[in-house]
Amino acid sequence: MTEPVSGRRNVAVDRSEGCRDVSILLQDYDQIMLVPLPGKGLMGGAPLPIDGSWAGEAFIRETCIEHQVADGIRMFLPLLDGSDEVGVMAFTLSSVDDDDRRLARRLAGLVADMLVTKNGYTDQFFQARRRKPMSVAAEIQWSLLPPLSMAIPQVAVAGIMEPAYNVAGDSLDYALNDEVLHMAVIDAMGHGMNAAVLATVAIGAYRHARRGNVGLAELYAFMDAAIDEQFGPDQFVTAQMMRLDIGSGHLQWVNAGHPAPLLIRDNRVIRALEGPGTLPVGFGGATPKVNTRRLMRQDRVLFYTDGLVEEHEAGGEQFGEERLINAIEHVGPRTRSVQEMARKLSHMLMRQRGGATSDDASLFLVEWRGGTADHLAEIDL
Repeated sequence: MTEPVSGRRNVAVDRSEGCRDVSILLQDYDQIMLVPLPGKGLMGGAPLPIDGSWAGEAFIRETCIEHQVADGIRMFLPLLDGSDEVGVMAFTLSSVDDDDRRLARRLAGLVADMLVTKNGYTDQFFQARRRKPMSVAAEIQWSLLPPLSMAIPQVAVAGIMEPAYNVAGDSLDYALNDEVLHMAVIDAMGHGMNAAVLATVAIGAYRHARRGNVGLAELYAFMDAAIDEQFGPDQFVTAQMMRLDIGSGHLQWVNAGHPAPLLIRDNRVIRALEGPGTLPVGFGGATPKVNTRRLMRQDRVLFYTDGLVEEHEAGGEQFGEERLINAIEHVGPRTRSVQEMARKLSHMLMRQRGGATSDDASLFLVEWRGGTADHLAEIDL
């Protein structure tokens, strides 16, 4: 594992007693590194890789990791705000007992809650997570996004967008309303600011219709009319809009110009979820075709934009669905969670494409677990 790199301390501490060398590490936009948050009383240092560091292990496993160091025990705790993981907190104690562990978990929960709350009125966290300049179009897209991962006992989701600092037309959204998980993945035509503006209207129209509690057919029609009226028939958005009943596993989706989702069971792609397609959003007046599928527990479904498979290597053929499937079946058995699988799959595909990103490439992974969560609620006293 990679050891943390110590930086200058901002406050004097007693090294023999109490918590010291405190770091708060946030995931960067590429989902590759954990970046130290600067601030009074916080230890700086170099970013740590998510893969291959003690902090990264705590982040991936969403559990406390304890590591023996020269002057005590270095503790790494995931910062969980509900089901949203915002980073990792690390500090050193001279010794650790069960009371310390219980208090450390509570402290990590409090810090996570403070970070999420303060994130709404400061730029410091955005600035810390950036490791290179970001385009204005990407800035717009990131401002639209919900947390890129969410997990409850019945369902888990995780998404990733590439290129993180230049994405323009791709976006995704979801909401869990009672027993229904609503999801959307979109790809606005074009590049740069025009695509970002088009995507902004599409996501806004999607949320507005979704919050009106309408079905998928009505939701598509509303988005279609909004894009057509604002931009005319020459500009459009490809999209998938989905609804998953998290109690029964009943999945519905409208596929408006995207590749067919892939159904993954026991880490193998068992089929592409082909079905009647619908014209892209914005052509005006198309009748949407709603597809349905009953999932089995632990099934995963991968939704993705065409940039993931249509990239050409220099002088070569398209990356293609077959290589995507091979990558899924290679990564799946080596990952513990939906979040880890989405992240590692995206990074593996990027490497296999030779780092090429002439178009946005996004994926959104959903795992249905089933059951009821009512009896699982516990209070840590």
